[in-house]
Amino acid sequence: MHGYIRSVILMNSNLVVLLKNILSKKQINMKQVSLSLILILILGITNINAQEIIAHRGYWKTDGSAQNSIAALLKADEIDVYGSEVDIWLSSDGVPIVNHDADVTLDGEKLIVQETPFATLRKVKLSNGEPLPTVEEYLDAFKKCNNIKLIIEFKTHSTKEREDELAQKVIDMVKEKDLQDRVEYISFGINFVQQAKHLHPEAPVYYLNGDLTPQILKKMGLAGFDYHFNVINKNTKWVSEAHDLGLEVNVWTVNNEEDIQRVIDQKVDYITTDEPLLVREILDRQ
Repeated sequence: MHGYIRSVILMNSNLVVLLKNILSKKQINMKQVSLSLILILILGITNINAQEIIAHRGYWKTDGSAQNSIAALLKADEIDVYGSEVDIWLSSDGVPIVNHDADVTLDGEKLIVQETPFATLRKVKLSNGEPLPTVEEYLDAFKKCNNIKLIIEFKTHSTKEREDELAQKVIDMVKEKDLQDRVEYISFGINFVQQAKHLHPEAPVYYLNGDLTPQILKKMGLAGFDYHFNVINKNTKWVSEAHDLGLEVNVWTVNNEEDIQRVIDQKVDYITTDEPLLVREILDRQ
C-alpha cells in the first residue's frame, strides 16, 4: 500500500503535502488516505513527483551549522526534508559517538576514533564550536524534531565484535527513547546491515556499498539500496528492477544540478545531498 500511495503524490498539492506527512511518520490513517486518493482521482492530478530529500550529515551548509552537528540536525528539521543522515562510531571505551571520518584532529594530533577513549574525543570541537556529540545526545535532540526521520549510518569497524556492540547499543537507545518508527539504518558493512535487520526488524535498512544487485538485497530482507549515483549510472536497470521487487532506491551524495536532474529522471525514491534546498528547487520545477 505504501508504494502505491507514493506513486500518486504531487509535491505542489496541499492535499499531497498532508499525505506525505502522514507517510513520513508512518502514522497512516487509512480512512484519510482513501479519501485523499479519491480526491486525487476526481481532480485528475497527473503531474506526479514523489521523490524525497535526505540532508547529508544534516543541513550544514548554513550559518551556525557544521557537518554531523546537533545544529545541522535541527536545521534539517526546520527545512522539512524527509530525513537527516548521521554517521556513528564506537569509542575505544564503548561510547557511541557521532563523526564521519575514521579519525579526528585534536591539538594538531590525528586520533583514530575507534581507538580513542570518549573523554579525549569529547575535547574535539566541530567547526561551529559544538563538542563532538554522543549518539545519545543526538537522539535526545532528534526527539525534539517534528518533520524528519533520522538516517543512521553505522561506520565499519576493525572487528565484528565492535560492530555488534555498536549496533546493539544504538538500537537499544533508539528503542528506549521510543524512536523506533522514526529511524532508518544504512551501512557499507554487510555485518552492520544484517545486525540492524536482526535487532530492529521493522526498521528500513539499506546497503551502501554498491556491489550487490537488487535481487540479492531482496533475499537479504533489506528495504532497498542506497548507492552512489555513479553506480546507478553504470547499472541503469537497477532502479526499475528494485521497484519491481518492492524495494526503494536512495542515491548519494548528489550536489550539482546536472546530477540531481539525472537521478530525478531515473526515478529514484530518495536523494541524499549536501544541497537540500537546491534539490527541492529542482524538484519543484518538474
